[in-house]
Amino acid sequence: MDSILALVAKVFITLIQSLPLNLVARLGRLGGGLFYFLDKRHRTVATNNIARAFPEKSIREARDIALENFKRIGENFMSAAKTASMSKKAITQILTVEGTERFVLREEPDRSESRVFAIGHFGNFELYAHSFLFIPVYRFATTYRGIPNKALDDLLQSLRKKSGCLFFERRTQADELRQVMAKGGMLLGLLADQHAGDKGLILPFFGQECSTSPAPALFALRYKCPLFTSFCYRTGLGKWKIEVGDDIPTMENGQLRSVEEIMRDVNRSIETAIRRDPANWFWVHNRWKYSRRKEAAEAKEVAGKNG
Repeated sequence: MDSILALVAKVFITLIQSLPLNLVARLGRLGGGLFYFLDKRHRTVATNNIARAFPEKSIREARDIALENFKRIGENFMSAAKTASMSKKAITQILTVEGTERFVLREEPDRSESRVFAIGHFGNFELYAHSFLFIPVYRFATTYRGIPNKALDDLLQSLRKKSGCLFFERRTQADELRQVMAKGGMLLGLLADQHAGDKGLILPFFGQECSTSPAPALFALRYKCPLFTSFCYRTGLGKWKIEVGDDIPTMENGQLRSVEEIMRDVNRSIETAIRRDPANWFWVHNRWKYSRRKEAAEAKEVAGKNG
């Protein structure tokens, strides 16, 4: 069954890659809008998350953002299949990267010094892997979480690796990633905007507690790397821009900052990026699982006392 699903996916991707990007993006938006009406569960998650982050907005405004968000997700996922097969020249025509001067301060940068980027599920985030086209003196690397269907997972990785970026499965290839980082000259992008489970730091996000991955801060401190945030914004149909933000300080008054302090700043930077274009983020993910569990436990405790 796994092989059949992978074969169907391969045929679908081959079809998508044969079409012009603008058409692929339009079809993606159409499909995303359709799923908004068909997928009640994720529509509810997205609308509730938006209302939770923006209590000043009406439920109608939250639904409008959620609808556009579904269209963007469809556009991004379909376009990612197409851009995976595009030439370097074609990529530079639909993607721009701004802010690299913040960390490339010399004509001949120190290739031995790596950088860490806290990135997120913004826009066509698969395009992060193509950023090396604009910063050729470094090698790019990132992590991913494999899916149970090995045949499908292999297909997805074969598409991603065409970019030239190094991909490491975060649960099984930690040693390989550490070896690469120890050599230097890397730009490491780590997703930092999803629920991190029981091992995450409990930090505020839009004023509410959530589980936050400490990975960007840990890697920056371990390898003495500058830490930046970077986000992908949609600039038009089938066009995107990646912006490198200001650095997140890892030291203060000559002392290393704590992982918690660093990740608080990262969360604030992610919030700012979301507020700039709310429909651009991945709202169908339940970011506040910790807060909801905590609220449920508190409600149960109160009910028990009153009972």
